[in-house]
Amino acid sequence: MSRQRKRKGRPISGWIILDKPVGMGSTECVSKLKWLFKAAKAGHAGTLDPLASGMLPIALGEATKTVPYVMDGKKIYRFTVSWGAETNTDDLEGEITDSSDNRPTIDEIEALTSNYIGEISQVPPAYSAVKINGERAYKLARDGEDVTLEARRVTIDSLDIVEHIQEDGRISATIFEAECGKGTYVRALARDMGRDLNCFGHISDLRRTGVGPFLEEDLIPLEELVRLEDDLEMLDEKILATGAALEELSEVPVDRNQAQRLRSGNPVLLRGRDALAYANDACAVCGDELVALGEVEQGSFHPKRVFTVSQI
Repeated sequence: MSRQRKRKGRPISGWIILDKPVGMGSTECVSKLKWLFKAAKAGHAGTLDPLASGMLPIALGEATKTVPYVMDGKKIYRFTVSWGAETNTDDLEGEITDSSDNRPTIDEIEALTSNYIGEISQVPPAYSAVKINGERAYKLARDGEDVTLEARRVTIDSLDIVEHIQEDGRISATIFEAECGKGTYVRALARDMGRDLNCFGHISDLRRTGVGPFLEEDLIPLEELVRLEDDLEMLDEKILATGAALEELSEVPVDRNQAQRLRSGNPVLLRGRDALAYANDACAVCGDELVALGEVEQGSFHPKRVFTVSQI
């Protein structure tokens, strides 16, 4: 019987908010950063298409336990919709399936945006990561199968027009900025707007500038990290704290003895006049250390996930 190979790498934890370049897949970026930081473990919080650029939050070590809190957060996208053609992938990568000589007017586009704000029904693109009987939709589509996906409810908080691009006196493309909730497909948004305007449309440029608690100023270009390949100390300075993903959670301060109990999987009673009595989601901290994720019930913190001491 073969022995299980011991995981190699540094037990380093925290977040790198990568400015993903066009042409790289999300999994490829995770592998690259795991290698650069010599990290024992890494993962990302939300896939970004290879043709898209921008924010790809990458969790190292213990921060992978906080990934769901980032993925559930709102996203901000800046994207260009080219009018006049629809593709089978709803972006530049696919083949044109429908086209039109019609072009929308500024008034028509501005009048349409309000229809896409709030909770709307959206059918994900055929080339998406949605699973059908255990298989990814994009894999079935690439294999030539007819992919039919059900509509789902998504939330778009804002959809603003940034700029109209004109050619020969007509609107050829429009740049938008959107803030939206989990599960929203910007490619589907471009497809549906093009159909509503009776001219078809597809994404020709897409950049993500915000995910959950992370902001555009947190972005670090990949080339900047690559330049520091041989300087782990400088690389480590680029890492955000594991707890940076948990800004929306109630923070519960605990002492050393309580932290030890929580890390052993035991609940602790919270003392003090300002102690929380109830919270569905909370994080326990001891000084600057993130100790555990859990819930507060009847004044006691019950841990669901615990963190080791060694973390940034």
